[in-house]
Formats: sequence, C-alpha cells, structure tokens
Amino acid sequence: MTSPLTKQITVDGPAASGKSTVARRLAEKLDAYYVNTGEMYRAITAVALTKGTRIDTDPAAVIELLDEIKLSFRPSPDGQEKQLILRINDVPVDSSLARSPAVTDKVSAIAKIPEVRQWLVPRQRESAALGLIVMEGRDIGTVIFPDAAHKFFISASPEERARRRLAQSDETGANADIASVTNELIERDRIDSTRAVAPLKAAPDAVTIDTTDLTIDQVIDKMIEIIRT
Repeated sequence: MTSPLTKQITVDGPAASGKSTVARRLAEKLDAYYVNTGEMYRAITAVALTKGTRIDTDPAAVIELLDEIKLSFRPSPDGQEKQLILRINDVPVDSSLARSPAVTDKVSAIAKIPEVRQWLVPRQRESAALGLIVMEGRDIGTVIFPDAAHKFFISASPEERARRRLAQSDETGANADIASVTNELIERDRIDSTRAVAPLKAAPDAVTIDTTDLTIDQVIDKMIEIIRT
C-alpha cells in the first residue's frame, strides 16, 4: 500500500512570490486537491480583528480564541471536483475579509505565535486523507509534510513581488506604491524567517525556483518535469 506521505507535493515561499497561483495551477494539472494553508492563518486573523483582539500586544488573547474556532478544509458541497472550501465554525470563510489589507497587515503577527502554529499542524495534516494534494505555505516541506515526495520553494525579487501584490488591489491600501509594498514585503520576510517556531525557509531537499523572470506556464512546466522524472 502506498504511504500517504508519498501523496503530498509541497510549495513554500514568501508572500507574493507566486506560490499560490503556481500551486493552484499545478494541482489542476495533476488532478490533485489544492490546499492553501495561508488562508487558515488569515481566517484566524480575521476572527481576531473582528473581536477587537490586540494581536500585536496580546498574543494570549489570540490563543484563547482558538478554543472557539473549528477550522478545516472540506470538499465543495456542490460536488465540484477537487474544490476545497475553508470553513470556520462550519461557515465558509469570507474571502473578501480574509484578503483585506487589515488582515494582510496582521497575519504575520498571528503566524509567529507558536501556539497558533502548533494548533494548526494537525488541521493541516488531516488534508492528507483527501489523497493527492498540493499544499502551499511557509513551513509545509519543513514541518507539516517533511517526508513529502516532491518539495518546491518558490521565490522572486522583492520588487517583482511588490508588483504582483499591487496587482491584487484588494490586499493593499489606497496609497500603496512599489516602494512601500516592497518595504512591507521585506519586513514580512524578516518576521517570517526569524520567528522561533517553523521559520520560513526552504527544506534541504526542496527544489528552489526563482519566478522573477518566468511566466506561470514556465514555472508549471518546470515543476511537472521534475515530478515526472
């Protein structure tokens, strides 16, 4: 019998590197489920902000919120093949809220709380029961599925990532520009890569792909070539 750990493909990388688009398209090509773990952190952040929690100064209050949350990815109820819906307390997460600038600004602060990361580990790993999955995040190949068959680390220059983030206008403020978003991304990289628990980094056996000068199709083709070799 094939071990479930041979059924995961992990895609890690910093914010706005293109990993979400790449992971989603790769899952489509492979007829796999796409799992975006960043949405789980965003959902918790949205709940904390809605309740007025002081995320930066009161992590204990964030931790207390976890007792009130049931969070999981579930197949779409309409039967759409390979489509997963993130549900919080059995209600689909409002993507417009989860992708708002306010959530984007605070999600790294949530993600660096060790208890939040530990709480999410089993909830992320349970996706393995679905079968073949492409899971993306920042610690998937190092912590969540360290024995995955294929691991990728997607990167791009801060300036290119800023251009991509600005193209996602719902995630940036009205006065954002290349310089300000570049600085925000660099600061987020610093926070994510220096946190004590599960820092952002490539797994030792991950294939790193710099997407700065590549199209999405070129990245996908490269990944599929590696997977099928």
